[in-house]
Amino acid sequence: MATKVLIIGNGMASVRLLECLLRHAPERFSITVAGAEPTEGYNRVLLSALLAQDVAEQDVILKDRGWYEQNGITLISGDPVMTVDAVMRCATLASGLCLAFDQCVFATGSHPIRLPVPGMDKPGVITFRDLPDVAAMEQAADRGQRVAVIGGGLLGIEAAYGLAKRGADVTLVHVMERLMERQLDAAAANLVKKALAARNVKVLLAHQTLEVTGEEIADGLLFADGTRLKADLVVCAVGIRPNADLAKTAGLAVNRGIVVDDALRTNITGFHAIGECAEHRGIAYGLVEPAYAQADILARQLAGECVNFEGMVLATNLKVSGLPVFSAGNFMNDPALQSVLLTERKAGTYRKLVLDGDRLVGCVLVGNTDDALWYLDLIRRGTDVSQARHLMIHGRDFAEPALGGSYDQAA
Repeated sequence: MATKVLIIGNGMASVRLLECLLRHAPERFSITVAGAEPTEGYNRVLLSALLAQDVAEQDVILKDRGWYEQNGITLISGDPVMTVDAVMRCATLASGLCLAFDQCVFATGSHPIRLPVPGMDKPGVITFRDLPDVAAMEQAADRGQRVAVIGGGLLGIEAAYGLAKRGADVTLVHVMERLMERQLDAAAANLVKKALAARNVKVLLAHQTLEVTGEEIADGLLFADGTRLKADLVVCAVGIRPNADLAKTAGLAVNRGIVVDDALRTNITGFHAIGECAEHRGIAYGLVEPAYAQADILARQLAGECVNFEGMVLATNLKVSGLPVFSAGNFMNDPALQSVLLTERKAGTYRKLVLDGDRLVGCVLVGNTDDALWYLDLIRRGTDVSQARHLMIHGRDFAEPALGGSYDQAA
């Protein structure tokens, strides 16, 4: 008799888990997916491209309903799970439908964060998280309205770029003194700022938002220094938090996210969590690559393999108005580490490598990211690069021959 698996959530982690389950154990499970959103699972990474009209809406859909039917998967959309009974092994949906299961996987993703300041709940303030958010931003951009985007991280930059490309009058507001301070060093962040300016995105750094102004609807922002910014639409893109409330009420251990071990198991047998809602070894990743890795590990676990998720070195990869940017590992200024820099102003490229002895531990690439995945692999493997230290900054073509067999044999 097939094992009944309930997957709560139908985002990117959920769809990847379905693909992996079908690959590793196609006949073993009877699978039901329950999603809160009314659509099929879609690629949130492409929402900025959708906003910028670089892709069409059908391009962001991961799997159509026919795929679920063809693979014997029951898809319930637009009907969120309201309660989970961990003892009786059943979940109750908003419609009243009760779903029994043997194994339950939480893939509930994240909630967008809104700043805890007055006016954040006014009409005219949105987040950048789902398809309805994109629709609201499209309307504002198509009318050429003034849009204030709060948040100078990856999400805020992508929102600002997409809005500006579509025709909005965009100002990107960030509380810190440089963009993407967690993902880029100061030199790389400055290049990103210049790239945004070249695409008509105004950037206000070191501006702390105190209030969203306006009587009935939002009409701008008030900053800590007393200055104001007029806006017809405010987009809050300051981060996400794991969607773990349902899991907590079901009795699962929750810190920032749903606590899982290396096998992606929670504290209650038969319950698992993957993706943005999960917290592994104290880390809630909030990124697609770890979510996909977790989905593959869990599928193999459920199929009977003994495999573990050991965590991973994070990497950031984006393109701002045609400017490729990549970072990975520990790339901040640390006196205990050695940094090697290469800047080619005419070509508009910047490269920074950080070494700990004979190991590459971090890198930042701007303008030319062709060797990004090679550098990332060296970091993750902990490869001994002593034979190519003087060549590493020049890229793979120069350095890899000098590594000889040490690269291929690195653990």
